[in-house]
Amino acid sequence: MKLPFTKMHGAGNDYIYIDGFNYKINKPDNLAIKLSDRHFGIGADGIVIIHPSTVADCRMQMFNADGSEGMMCGNAIRCVGKWMFEHKQIEKEHLTVETLSGIKTLQLNIEQNKVVSASVDMGKVSFKCSDIPVDIMMNEMVEQYLMVDNNEYQFTALSVGNPHAVIFKYNIEEIELEKIGPKFEHHPIFPQRINTEFVEIINKNEIKMRVWERGSGETWACGTGACAAVAAAIKSNRLQADTPITVHLKGGDLVIKVDKEWNVNMLGNAVEVFEGEIEIYND
Repeated sequence: MKLPFTKMHGAGNDYIYIDGFNYKINKPDNLAIKLSDRHFGIGADGIVIIHPSTVADCRMQMFNADGSEGMMCGNAIRCVGKWMFEHKQIEKEHLTVETLSGIKTLQLNIEQNKVVSASVDMGKVSFKCSDIPVDIMMNEMVEQYLMVDNNEYQFTALSVGNPHAVIFKYNIEEIELEKIGPKFEHHPIFPQRINTEFVEIINKNEIKMRVWERGSGETWACGTGACAAVAAAIKSNRLQADTPITVHLKGGDLVIKVDKEWNVNMLGNAVEVFEGEIEIYND
């Protein structure tokens, strides 16, 4: 069948968005692999199907480029809000989105009837090993050490609805992320794999970050990763709570604020690249 789609990105984290209100996809994992290929497909970090929901304005289902299903994506969810508004599924600036990490609330910023950015209530982060999960007999892994590829790394593990390991280093541009990223992702201590952020503190209001996303590799941005980086920096006394922190990523900037109760808010752009139609075999 011929399937309409919208290609969008948030800070360079790009996904293919599919109308789940009017189209049923039988094998979304296989479709994600096919469409995400940057040589033989449309090219993206994955696909997002936007479905009706009985508990929110819509339901977001996302699949990474390798076909694995993701729980949440902070950059993708902003584009879900953009799609819902600009495709006339809602006529309001405030909406809720059902995800595998719970219901998230968005506030859309609209200019000339177009959504240009959105802030997202990302919920509360957790440092509990059982929530992440981390397969170790400890309550938290904050500033702990792990041997990866014969090197020792100090890291903090936490969940922002999905699992993250945050490492603070200098000169993050020199890191061979394509080499070390998979080693972290598939380390046996992380039974559900892990997203890994390498973070450089610039000053009390700015950080720089590179990210290796499980199932996608290095991406130009990661919304939940940016939230994890700021929360881990506050937990380790590198940054202060209740302060807007600008996170510089390869694809642009996100602004993250974490309060003293570990509630997180994220602000970032939502950009449509193009719309199209592709023929698929939906069997």
